[in-house]
Amino acid sequence: MSVNKTENSPRKRVKIFVFSILALALLLIYGWFDPSTSHFFPKCPVKTLTHYDCPGCGSQRAIHALLNFEFREAFRQNALLVLALPYLALSIIFNVMKAPSEKMLRWRNVLFGHHATLIILGIVIAFAILRNVL
Repeated sequence: MSVNKTENSPRKRVKIFVFSILALALLLIYGWFDPSTSHFFPKCPVKTLTHYDCPGCGSQRAIHALLNFEFREAFRQNALLVLALPYLALSIIFNVMKAPSEKMLRWRNVLFGHHATLIILGIVIAFAILRNVL
């Protein structure tokens, strides 16, 4: 006997609700508490072991700054994260679209396909190198 799971199943709604509550809690925590002065935020293991900044170093401080509308400080903490936010938002939009058009599917393939993934990987590696050299 096969169970037909619809998109609005109670289980899916519970998952979305729990995810939304957790996301809201994280946003509130990162908005209220400064990761540079609060000791309960995790430290970067790459920075701890190597003393070099990884591509994600400063992301927690950047998120805190963004949530407090301190855009320059967020950019100073992690420029790549700040610049990537519109791209990440677009990714979410593409993933929640119920019936994307052919044009939207082509754009999704261009922006998130194999070649785009390699380009983004190159950008992340270049960012990691440059932020430690400059």
